[in-house]
Amino acid sequence: MRFRSLFLLAALAASLTPALSHAQESTPARANVENGARDGVLKLLPADSVTDHELTIDDRKIAYTATAGTLDLFGQDGAQTGAIFYTAYVARDGAPGRPLTFAFNGGPGAASAFLHLGLVGPKVLDFGPDGRDGANAELIDNKQSWLDFTDLVLIDPIGTGWSRTVKTDDASNYYSVNADAQSIAKAIALYVAHNNRSGSPKYLLGESYGGFRAAKVASTLQESQGIIVAGAVMLSPLLEGQLMFNADQFALGAALELPSLAAAQLDRENAFDEQKQREAETFALGDYLTTLAGPPPIGAAADAFYGRISRLTGIPEDIVTRNRGFLGNSFVKHADAGKGEVTSPYDAAFAAPDPYPESDYDRGDDAILDGFTRAYGGAFADYARNELGFKTEMTYTLLDGDISRRWEWGGGRGGGSRLQASATDDIRQLLASNSAFRLLIAHGYSDLVTPYSVSRYVVDHLPSSLAGARVGLKLYRGGHMFYTRADQRAAFTADAKAFYTARPAAQPAD
Repeated sequence: MRFRSLFLLAALAASLTPALSHAQESTPARANVENGARDGVLKLLPADSVTDHELTIDDRKIAYTATAGTLDLFGQDGAQTGAIFYTAYVARDGAPGRPLTFAFNGGPGAASAFLHLGLVGPKVLDFGPDGRDGANAELIDNKQSWLDFTDLVLIDPIGTGWSRTVKTDDASNYYSVNADAQSIAKAIALYVAHNNRSGSPKYLLGESYGGFRAAKVASTLQESQGIIVAGAVMLSPLLEGQLMFNADQFALGAALELPSLAAAQLDRENAFDEQKQREAETFALGDYLTTLAGPPPIGAAADAFYGRISRLTGIPEDIVTRNRGFLGNSFVKHADAGKGEVTSPYDAAFAAPDPYPESDYDRGDDAILDGFTRAYGGAFADYARNELGFKTEMTYTLLDGDISRRWEWGGGRGGGSRLQASATDDIRQLLASNSAFRLLIAHGYSDLVTPYSVSRYVVDHLPSSLAGARVGLKLYRGGHMFYTRADQRAAFTADAKAFYTARPAAQPAD
């Protein structure tokens, strides 16, 4: 389960589209399900649980209702095909027009517990003073919960969390870009219909592949469900695979990755400075890009060029020279100045002891993805059972690497490539067809999984007639999941609140 494959994409299996796009929810079938008529593993899912709670934010008490339950998917023959688990938080005294946000993580293969207990929910998992103690992590009230300004519905895609298909072999039918978007859009439409929320402004929040998914789901909601979203928040999103997956081969990909390596080195030295970071960005898209795009420098020019990259990233000059300035994965083993540590691509400033110091290659688990953040899974299962009242013997699947490995990237079954992954056209079409649509993109500076410069490149190349004040890019200290840092979580939440409460900019008349 390596880092470039876990938080990213897929494609439509043509034979699945009719079953998903025409899936129907019916009251009699739902009644049978609630009476215990479910088949297969779905028999382990209990009825929806509804509980009342209260949260204090800034000395204000927010009374809210929590629902932990499932949304049932049916085929054209009326038989149930699957169930999608969700958790909803709705303020009991919410004003008319209160926003409604649907949130999901990425992977593909990640459940929503990351965003749920890491950022937006009423509870947050505290990893201790050093921010990395998963063994003693504690669930506490989230003083920066997004319940302050929006109702929340957190969704687990099929194969994650407690979302399953009736037949185990049918799960792979959902493991493609379009099939996934269709099923999530259907779940959103069902929730809106069941809870009479058609009049609420609707937003999408997606992390990593979930950011890419947000663009696809927004388009699918508009096209197949008649639901037009007011906006989307993309957290550490994948937007363009061709710009992200070629950092070790092509000059532009390497140039878009370099600023994140520079930010990580400044963080490791406790010397992060926005002016220095801007200088690194200028170098990356200037001398660095043009030099990599041309023949390798020689002599004194080579020494100066490779020396500057080494000082900027902390990677030894001989390693930089050997790779001709293309850094690729070399930072994982070589950015620690010989301390015997490995660096995580999820946060290139985050280092952990190297379990295989004799090897030149990264052979161990990732210290963030496979380390302390795995505690989100057990913490959510306990929270759902004991506080939300959702009691099941089914295992909660936080992260399934097999889904990512089986994901269909494009062009039908088994076809296409992750390099084809692109959300740019979806973003352009959403901005063009919906004059009220707004987009907020958020990144951690030292994220090497989805480097922030890739998103900046995409945003900078949007037509000014589409973007303008409707598209924003915000940067924070930290990596892919920068929200594990309490101060950065607070800063991001403040920016998100401003995004939600801002009045949409007036559009010019035709």
